[in-house]
Amino acid sequence: MRVEPVSAREAEVLTLLGEHLSNAEIAGSMHISVRTVEHHVSALLRKLGVADRRALGRLVGPVAPAVTGVPVARDSFVGRAHERDSLLAHIEEPGLVTLLGPGGVGKTRLAAEIAAAAPCGGAFVDLLPVRDGFVDQAVAAAVGVTEGARQPLREALIERLRGGRVLLVLDNCEHVVDAVAEFVDRVLTGCPESAVLVTSRQRLNVPGERVVPIGPLPLAADAEALFLDRARAVDPAFTADPAQVALLCARLDGMPLAIELAAARSASLGVVGLLTGLDDYLRLLDGGRGGPERHRSLRSVIGWSHELLDDAERALFRRLAAFVGAFDLPAAATVADLPPAVVADVLGRLADKSLVARVADGRWRLLATVRAYAAERLADAGESVEVSGRRLAWAAATAEELLGRRRSDPGWSDEFDAVADDLRAALRDAAPGREPVAHRLARALARLAYARRFLSEAVEHATGAAQRAPEPRAAAADLRLAASATFAVAPAGAAFDLLCASEGDAAALARAVVIANRFPSGFDVDVPHDRLVRLLPDLVPADAVAAAHHAAARAWNATGEKYRPDPALAEQAVAAARATGDPVLLSGALDALGAVASNAGRLGETRRIAVRRVALLERMDRDDPEAAAEILDVRHNAWLSALEVGDLRAALEAAETIMTDDLLGIHPYRPLCKVVPPLMLLGRFADGLRHAEPMWTAWRRSGAPVAAWLAPAAASVAMAYGVRGDDTGFHRWLARADQVTGPGNPMLAERHAGFAAFVAARVALHRWPDADPDLPSAANPGPFQTYVVAAAAELAVAAGCPDGAERLVAAEWAGAENRWAAACLNRARGRLHGDRAALARAAAGFERIGARFERTCTLELLRETGGMAARKVGVLEAGQGGPGRGGKAPDIALSP
Repeated sequence: MRVEPVSAREAEVLTLLGEHLSNAEIAGSMHISVRTVEHHVSALLRKLGVADRRALGRLVGPVAPAVTGVPVARDSFVGRAHERDSLLAHIEEPGLVTLLGPGGVGKTRLAAEIAAAAPCGGAFVDLLPVRDGFVDQAVAAAVGVTEGARQPLREALIERLRGGRVLLVLDNCEHVVDAVAEFVDRVLTGCPESAVLVTSRQRLNVPGERVVPIGPLPLAADAEALFLDRARAVDPAFTADPAQVALLCARLDGMPLAIELAAARSASLGVVGLLTGLDDYLRLLDGGRGGPERHRSLRSVIGWSHELLDDAERALFRRLAAFVGAFDLPAAATVADLPPAVVADVLGRLADKSLVARVADGRWRLLATVRAYAAERLADAGESVEVSGRRLAWAAATAEELLGRRRSDPGWSDEFDAVADDLRAALRDAAPGREPVAHRLARALARLAYARRFLSEAVEHATGAAQRAPEPRAAAADLRLAASATFAVAPAGAAFDLLCASEGDAAALARAVVIANRFPSGFDVDVPHDRLVRLLPDLVPADAVAAAHHAAARAWNATGEKYRPDPALAEQAVAAARATGDPVLLSGALDALGAVASNAGRLGETRRIAVRRVALLERMDRDDPEAAAEILDVRHNAWLSALEVGDLRAALEAAETIMTDDLLGIHPYRPLCKVVPPLMLLGRFADGLRHAEPMWTAWRRSGAPVAAWLAPAAASVAMAYGVRGDDTGFHRWLARADQVTGPGNPMLAERHAGFAAFVAARVALHRWPDADPDLPSAANPGPFQTYVVAAAAELAVAAGCPDGAERLVAAEWAGAENRWAAACLNRARGRLHGDRAALARAAAGFERIGARFERTCTLELLRETGGMAARKVGVLEAGQGGPGRGGKAPDIALSP
C-alpha cells in the first residue's frame, strides 16, 4: 500500500504540534489561518494513522517534507535514466525547467518520478482541466492557500512559497501557456529559492528558462522494454518474437502512449495481429502526410483502438470527452445518459484497453491526446450540444449539492477541488443569455468559491449570475451577493458601485447608502450626500429584511455627514434589525449606535457595543459572502475600541485574532498595522520593532496602496525609536507615516495627524521636557484624541508652560474615557503639584494596563522625589496584585 507523503507545510505543523502549541498559536507562527491549520492536522491524522493530536506530537522527527499531489504510479517506470538524473540535478538549482515534447511522449510520468524523488517539499499541479483565469486557483488548491481580505490569491501564493526551497511542478501547460508563463515569472521573482518544473508542448519563454526536450523512447532498448512490461501486466505469460516487438515499436515511433495502447491489445491479438491492424488503419488516415510521423502513428493507434470497440464502448468513450478533469461513476452516467450499471461495466473495459486512465479510487479521466480524439468522435456523432446540456445540468446539480453539504460535511472542499474545473468549464461553455440552469450554476459557484476562499472568483461568478438571471429580482440578489463578496477583496467603493447597479431594488440601494456612510475611507472620491438622498426611496419596504436595511440607511443618511448617524434613528434601526433575527443586520445596526457614542466622546459605551458585536460573530456564517463586511468591521472595531479606551492587552489580543483569521489576516502588513501600535503603547518595543520592517516591506511588495492604518503604526514605530534616542530611526519612520496616507483622503490624514501629534508629545516629554514645545491641539480629532489630549497636557506641565495647569484641567475628560490617559494625567498632576500619591496612582494605572515603559518612567520620577514615595507605590501595587513590591525600578535606558 502506498503511504501518502507528508507535505512541507504539514511537516511544519507537525513540528509545532510537538511543541504543544494550540491551533491558534500554530496559525500565528506560520501566518496562516486557524482553518488551514485544522485542515493540515486532519490530513496528518489520516496520513499517519494516529488517533489524536497528542499522538501526532509524539511523531515529530522522522517525517521528511515531500511534493504533494504526485500521481500515484500503478505500474513500473521504464527507461529515461539519463533524463531522470539530469532533471534531478536541474531542480537542485532554483528557476524554471521545462520538459518539452509532444503529447503522449511521457512528460507527465517523468515529471512525477522527479517530484517523487525530490529532496524538498512542494506540489504537483495538473493543469490539464484548467483554463485561462484559473491557474492560480489550481495551484492554491494544491498548496492549501486561500485568498485573504484585500489580498489577491497570487500574493497569498507567493507568501506561502517564499522563504524556503520548494519544487512546484506544473503539468500539461500548453493550452494555458501564456497564463502559466506570467504566473511562473511572478513566482520566481517573488520566491528566488523556488524551482518550477513544467511539462508542455511549447516553451514558456520566461527569462532563465532551461528547456529539456523529451523525445520518444530509444528503440532497441527502452521502447521494447516498455512494451513487454505492459503486455506482461495484461498477460504474465506473454511472449513474442523480439524482432517483431522491435518492428512494432519502430512502427509506433517509440511513443510511450502508443506503445501502451498497443500493449493493452497484445493478449488478444499478439504482436503479428497488432502490426497488421495498425498497418491497415494507417492507410485509412488522411494521407499519412503533413506533420511529424510520430503524430500520425499516435493518432493511428488511438483510432485503431477506437475501431476495435463495440457500440456501447464507443458511445461512452466519446461522451466522456465532456469532462476536462477526472470524473466519478455517477457523473459519467449522468452526462452519458446511460444506466450506472452499464457505465460501470463499460468503463472497466475502456480502462482495460488504456483508453481511460484510473487516477484514484472511484475516479477516472481521459488523457489529453485521447480526449481530443474522443471530442472529434462526439462531434462526428452530432451529440456535442446534447452532451454539453447534460453536463451543464450535472454541474448545476453538483454545485448545489456541495453547497447544501457545506456546513455539515468538512470534506466538501476536497470534493469541490476535484470537480471545480469541470464546473467552471460547464459554465464557460454554456450559451450566453438568461439561461436558468447556467444561472443556478453561476450563483452556486459564487458561494462555493467564496467558502473555498477564492474571493475574486466568487465576485466574478456572482456578477456573471446577475447577467444570466431570468428576471430582475434575481439579478438584484446576485448583485447584492457580488457586492458582499467584493468587500473582502476591494475597497468599499467597489461594493457601492455594484449595489447602485441594482436599480429599483430597495435592499440593495439601502445597503449602498449605508456603505457610503459607514466606510467613507474606502472611496477614492467622496459620494455627495444629495446622491445618497436620491438613492434611498421614501417608501419603507414591506419585507422585514429590506425594511431593516432601509431603517439603517435612514439613520446613517439623516445628518448629511459621513459616519455620523442620527441617534434616534439608530435606535430604530437596531429594533428593525433585531426583528429579523439576522446577526449580520443586527451587528450593522449596533455599529450605528457605536458611531453615535464615539462621536459624543462616550468611548466606554463604544467599547461595550463593540464587545456586543463580537458576541454576534458566533451566529454568523463565515463562509457566507453576506457576512463579509460585518466580520471585517466587527474585528476592526474590537481592536480600535479597545485601543481608544486604553485597554492595550485587549487591543493586542484583537489584533492577534485578526492576524490568524483566514478572512482578515492573510496579508502580513494589514494585521501588523494593528499589532504594532498596542505593542508600542505597552512598551514592548523590541517586539514591535521586530514586526516593523516586515510590515513595511510587505506593504511595499503589495504595490504600496493607500493603507488606512499603516500611518499610525509607522508613527508608533517612530515613537519607539524616539524615546530610545535613535533620531535617524525616529525621522525615517515619521516620514514613512506621512508617505502612506496618499493625497486627497481627509479621513486618513486626520487619523495620522492625531497619532503623529501624540507621538511628538510623547517623544518630547521623554527627550526634551524642558524645551519650548510645539504643543498639539487639545481639540485634535480622530480615534486617538484622548491620547493626544493627555500627552499634550503632561508635556505642557513638564515644560513649565504658563497654561499648563489650565490644560491639565481641560484634559480631565480624556482620563474618564481612556485608562492610559487617566494614568498619564495622574502623572502630570504629580509633576505639577509634587504630588507623590498622584505619581503612585499613575504607576499603578500603567501597571494595570500593562504599559511597562510608562510605568518605568513613572517609577523613575518617584525615585527622584524620594524613597518614601517609592515605598508608597510598592504598597499600592502590592494591594492591586501587581509586581514592584519594594524592588528597584527598571532602568529606563534599557529596552523594555
